[in-house]
Amino acid sequence: MSPREIPVRTLADVPTTLAELAGDKSVLVVNVASRCGLTPQYTGLVRLQQEYGERGFTVVGVPCNQFMGQEPGSAEEIQEFCATTYGVDFPLLEKTEVNGDDRHPLYTELTGTPDADGEAGDIQWNFEKFLLDRDGTVLARFRPGTVPDDPAVIQAIEKTLGA
Repeated sequence: MSPREIPVRTLADVPTTLAELAGDKSVLVVNVASRCGLTPQYTGLVRLQQEYGERGFTVVGVPCNQFMGQEPGSAEEIQEFCATTYGVDFPLLEKTEVNGDDRHPLYTELTGTPDADGEAGDIQWNFEKFLLDRDGTVLARFRPGTVPDDPAVIQAIEKTLGA
C-alpha cells in the first residue's frame, strides 16, 4: 500500500489519508515535537510550505512524544503552540508512535526507506523527514540534523515539482 493511502487521523481527530490531505501534491512528512532542541526547524518547514505550497507541495507534521517526552501536550495545546509560536499552516496529524511495537503503519512503511548513507530503520529523533512524490513513492529520507532549507532538501523538493 502506498504511504499516501494509509489511514491516518488529523490533529483534530478526523480520519483521512495523506492523499486526501495533500491532494495532487508532493509531501514532506516530518515527525515534530514542541519541546525539542530542533523545534526551531518549524520556521524552515513553514517557509517551505510558503515557498512551494502553491506549486504542488505540502508539509505534513506528525507530532510524536517518543523522544524524551518532548511532545507532551494535548491536541489543542500542540495546535495552539504551532500556530502561535511558528505560524504553522500546514496539516498536522494526531500524536503518533513512529518506532517500536506501536509504530503507526505509515511509519512502518516510511522507515523502510534508506537515508543518503543507505541506512533504513528506526526514526533517530524528532524532525526526521520523508519526501513523497505525488504518487506516494518515498524519494528521500533526511535525518533530524538536516534542516528544512538544506540544499539537498530544496533540490529534492524542486525535483518533485519539475523545477
